[in-house]
Parts: sequence; C-alpha cells; structure tokens
Amino acid sequence: MKIHPDPIDVQSVHSYGPGWVQVEGQRYTSSLVRDTGGQRCDWGCARFEDLSAQHFEQLAQLGSETVIFGSGQRFRFPHPALTQSLMAARIGLDTMDTQAACRTYNILASEGRRVTLAILIEPS
Repeated sequence: MKIHPDPIDVQSVHSYGPGWVQVEGQRYTSSLVRDTGGQRCDWGCARFEDLSAQHFEQLAQLGSETVIFGSGQRFRFPHPALTQSLMAARIGLDTMDTQAACRTYNILASEGRRVTLAILIEPS
C-alpha cells in the first residue's frame, strides 16, 4: 500500500518566522488576508493595537465560514466590539498566535473548507 498525502488545491502557508510568512514561494512581511478561494490582499494593520471594526468588516465581506485570526507573535483576543460584523454575518472567528493560525489554515484548507486567514505580521 502506498501512503502519501492528498494534494492541497489551495495555496497554503509553507513557512513562517518572526516578521514574515511564505505562501507558495512568495515571502510576505506585512499583515495579509488570504482565503481558500485564492484571494489575497494586504490587511493594512501592522500592530494589534491598531485593529478597528473596519478590519473585521473587510473579512466579513469575503463570505467564508470561518476566519482564522493570527494575532501576531502573542495570543491576544480582539475586543468583541471589533468583531460584530463577523457575528452578524454568522462567520466563526478563531483567534490564535500567527504561527498557529498558519498551521490551522493549512489543515482546514486541505479539508476543502471555506476559510479565511487574517494574520498580523508585526515588524521583528
């Protein structure tokens, strides 16, 4: 019996480190949003303290079933007032540090789930 992993049909996070992530051979050094539909955009927020309700409204517009939020090098929850648009759209939000968010996104994406990865990449 030959055992090998199923190919992932979406772009996955291949590696990460302090101040960067690598997706399909391209290194990113600023916060970004990526979904399993192939959409990628800058998130326009370099620090956790700068997050606003508009950042999460942008995520709600993508229509995923779940948003995986990487809060930077430390695990931090956004204030519930910031995430109201996700709750109103009935979109789940899972918060974790950025490295764990990358791993979780890869797993959910490989299962064929409609998921969005929103990660803060803080300057190292």
